[in-house]
Amino acid sequence: MKYMLLMHSNKQGWDDMPKTWSQDDLKVMVEYMHELNRELQAAGELVEARGLEGPDKMRTYQAQPDGEPIITDGPFSETKEVLAGYWVVDMATDERLLEIVDRISVCPGPGGLPVYQAVEIHPEGVAPA
Repeated sequence: MKYMLLMHSNKQGWDDMPKTWSQDDLKVMVEYMHELNRELQAAGELVEARGLEGPDKMRTYQAQPDGEPIITDGPFSETKEVLAGYWVVDMATDERLLEIVDRISVCPGPGGLPVYQAVEIHPEGVAPA
């Protein structure tokens, strides 16, 4: 079954990361994610994965009844979290899915300590005919 796994960050944490994480800690975290992706690819379970640009690079689009959309830079001001990255995976069992989600959650942070990141799990839905 296919799933989309979403990893969020809060804007403050995103903005503070380059100031509070050492270059070595950032490299360890990125390599950890690359290694996970290589493993998923080798197992035939990875459909797609992407790390996303930070909230300062995003835009929000909302259609309006008058035809003039509202387009804002960054997330809505009341938004506390932003999407940091995602995976689309195809897993044979729930056990394997939870194994991978756990590995994402314990991605190393400063000093190599796990960040215990929340990961949203979205099963693929069936599109209406």
